[in-house]
This record gives sequence, structure tokens and C-alpha cells, in this order.
Amino acid sequence: MSKIIGSTPALALLPPEAFQQGCPTRAILEEVTNRWSPLILAALLGEPLRFSALNTKVQGISQKMLSQNLKVLVRSGLVERSVASTIPPQVTYTLTASGTELATMMCGLIHWMGGRTEQFRAAHERYDADSNQFDLGSGHSAQEGAMA
Repeated sequence: MSKIIGSTPALALLPPEAFQQGCPTRAILEEVTNRWSPLILAALLGEPLRFSALNTKVQGISQKMLSQNLKVLVRSGLVERSVASTIPPQVTYTLTASGTELATMMCGLIHWMGGRTEQFRAAHERYDADSNQFDLGSGHSAQEGAMA
């Protein structure tokens, strides 16, 4: 049975080809669900930011990674890059309407995860404790695999 979002079954929200290899939404999904994009989008939700301010706000991201992710988000039409003709040029990043919509949903996801950090930590500990006992590829215990 599928989960319900509002009055709509969650799977009904997906395009019919969502699980097919050639689905065009997969490329977009890959771009916006990487390690940094959700945080960049969330950081821009409150206000337009210059590169250095964005780099400070999203702690732990290198300038190279920030630059690469911003290029992808600009290319996808989620972020707008504005260059002021000053010396040196000032570059500001702002969410587009689609970017604002997505950032709002990403904030909900980040909030959901934040409320479950203890649950995730406990699951990691259980998995790590059990991972030596199971061959994850076959679903058999390591002892069963050795006997086969």
C-alpha cells in the first residue's frame, strides 16, 4: 500500500517513467539531491547571497564544490547568478521561483531528518554491528556463504 500525501497516494505523484533508466527527471533529481545542493538551496531561501557569504553559511563545503554546485543549479534554472559591474565584480546568487519552491521542500526534508537523528544513529549502530554477520549481496549469513 502506498503512503498518502494530502489526499494523493505518494506514488501517484511520480511520472509513469520515474523508475526507467531514461526518465528525464532522474538527471534533475541527481543534480538537486547531491551532498550540497539541498543545503545551498536552503541557504539561499532567506536572502540572495554573494559567493563568499554562501561559502561561509554552508560550512564544510570547499570553494570548488560550491562553484560546481552553483553552476549546476544555475544551469537547472533553480538559481539566478547576477553580476554587478563593479571592480571587482560582485556576483550574487538568488533563488528563482522554481528554486524557492524546491528549497522550501528541501527545508521540510532537512527538518524531517533533523528530528530523527537519534533514530538514524541507532540504525547505523545496529547495521554496523550486524554487517559482519551478513553477505549483503546474497542476503545469506557469512557462515552460510562459506558453506555453499
